[in-house]
Amino acid sequence: MGIYLNPGNNKFKRAVNSDIYVDKTGLIKYTNSIVDTLQSCVCVSRPRRFGKSMAADMLTAYYSKGCDSRELFSSLEIAKDENFEEHLNKYDTIFLNMQEFLSRSSNVKELLERVEGKVIRELKKQYPDVELYDENDLAETMQDIFAESECPFIVIIDEWDCIFREFKHDKAAQEIYLDFLRDLLKDKEYIYLAYMTGILPIKKYGTHSALNMFDEFSMIDPGPLAEYVGFTEKEVEALCQKYQMDINEIKNWYDGYSFEEVESVYSPKSVVSCMRLGKLGNYWNQTETFEALQIYIDMNFEGLRDDILSMIAGETVPVNTRSFTNDMTTFRTEDDVLTLLIHLGYLGYRYADKTVFIPNEEIRSEYVSAIAVSDWGEVSKALKNSADTLQAIWQGREEQVAEGIRQAHFETSHLQYNDENALSYTISLALYAARNFYTVHRELSGGKGFADIVYVPRKRFLDKPALVVELKWDKNAEGAIQQIKEKEYCRSLEEYKGNLLLVGINYDKKTQVHTCKIEQYRKEESI
Repeated sequence: MGIYLNPGNNKFKRAVNSDIYVDKTGLIKYTNSIVDTLQSCVCVSRPRRFGKSMAADMLTAYYSKGCDSRELFSSLEIAKDENFEEHLNKYDTIFLNMQEFLSRSSNVKELLERVEGKVIRELKKQYPDVELYDENDLAETMQDIFAESECPFIVIIDEWDCIFREFKHDKAAQEIYLDFLRDLLKDKEYIYLAYMTGILPIKKYGTHSALNMFDEFSMIDPGPLAEYVGFTEKEVEALCQKYQMDINEIKNWYDGYSFEEVESVYSPKSVVSCMRLGKLGNYWNQTETFEALQIYIDMNFEGLRDDILSMIAGETVPVNTRSFTNDMTTFRTEDDVLTLLIHLGYLGYRYADKTVFIPNEEIRSEYVSAIAVSDWGEVSKALKNSADTLQAIWQGREEQVAEGIRQAHFETSHLQYNDENALSYTISLALYAARNFYTVHRELSGGKGFADIVYVPRKRFLDKPALVVELKWDKNAEGAIQQIKEKEYCRSLEEYKGNLLLVGINYDKKTQVHTCKIEQYRKEESI
């Protein structure tokens, strides 16, 4: 058993023995299907906290000749597959965590020398009798060993893209690194499987990709590996049952990465933390601060801020992902920024209609934190003051509510502030803090029509009043209240009678003034 050549299974054993382990060994069935085929090179890109390293450790434990993992996998899904035994611990497996090598290197050349030196040293110990043509060349050393031993290699590379994150502006270093990987892996008979994982898809330079032999599965199109991106609905429901958590609350906070193949995918790290600690929270920022997001949403591209605000309000935005060059420095349009945010997990992506959106409340809070400390003028101020605006609604302070909405009033190039729909975006920002207590419904069916915005208290906050908000344009706030009553929008909220507020909001285009009217829905009123 070596460190890099044929490691043991201790890392994966640790994962299986943890308080919460979700079985993703079905991934091995896919990798087994491509061993020693023209599709044997796979690159999987996912955001941080989405189980990339665990998957790499799992594959290493399964394929490595340095251990016997039969018992470790015996109770897991892959053990039921008819081909389970065929590939189990049968290959010379090289596992490389590139971030580990990078942390001990001052430049890419030194990193690659360290990789080659350490792996070749272990290969020579494993095969002392093989005559090597060039003891300093890893690709040739592996070729010589394969020619004599006839034992093929599995190569697993974790954090493969760290070079592009740490040396963002060093194009020459990036090309050297890509050329090294191409020389090591491309069209090599000794490679039966190459599995790379990282945050970014494979970098392109010039007119081609240096690693065009790889099948890529990303947050834009995970293909057959969609169910292994994160936790599925079924997996999270089982955890909620075990840990007595509310699936609806968990879904609101951590779901949202929707793919054609799997409709609901949850953020794994956040779900595990929530279950173990027994409370909802923003666990995303435990491994990355909102400043990482702030860098990108503050970029000066026309329409970017407007689209971010629309998505915070719950809208989707069209995006063209094809121009993205798969690095963290080349941004030519807003689309490139949005595409990077998909790969970083800050946006969800719908492949069918090519749109992006903020996937859940945990991520939405990251945007709000970033905007609150950015120079976004009245929007930043409104988000900071949204808790005060919500408190003003609860206490019936109509003028303060109107002032809070005025602060959130924004003009954009694509969402002209000239109708109730645009006004609803402003309300969403002015009452952003309500998301801490409520489930928000836009255009909720009730009575004889659809209420513009309805705030239903979450299970833990039933002491808070439900809110039915009706918006008017160039009319009056009193008329909005009357419409709520006449069209019986509260019919679907009968259980909140006596603890329900009607909120009418109007914007006068001529005076550019917002007005607010608040009434309590009384128990004696008919529905």
